[in-house]
Amino acid sequence: MSAAAEVLGGGDGIDFGPLPETIDALLQEGVVAYRHDKPEADRVFRQALETAPDSLPVYYCLYKIHTYQGSLDEAKAIAECGTREAARQAGWPEAWCMWTPQNPIPDGAGRFALYTLKALAFIYLRRGESDGACAILEHLAILDPAGTVGWPVIADLADGL
Repeated sequence: MSAAAEVLGGGDGIDFGPLPETIDALLQEGVVAYRHDKPEADRVFRQALETAPDSLPVYYCLYKIHTYQGSLDEAKAIAECGTREAARQAGWPEAWCMWTPQNPIPDGAGRFALYTLKALAFIYLRRGESDGACAILEHLAILDPAGTVGWPVIADLADGL
């Protein structure tokens, strides 16, 4: 059993989807490191990003740990990069405000782009930038009217502020 599997309670670790084995191993290592050595987790995740800048789960890991730690400038920068990379992979314009609704909601890179855009709205809220968060949420309401990527939860948070 891998170290990640042991820390995560058995099994084979976190399923990040289809990834090169080396990148998956780095992500699993980063997850384990995060529990006891946050700078090491950041280092490992950044190593994964340098190795595979087109690997979307790496962006997720990085913006997630920085959001948890309150490093919101860093979380925002990484989420923005991840959103652009996902848009590139989905064949969409780089600027999220130019994205158009897809029916059905896409899988893969398109779904990651929408999900990360939702995360970016949350990061904006945490930074006290409600106008930026609201602009994203308004566009997500057009792109994903059913709320399949979970943006209504962030909209409820925004409404409560």
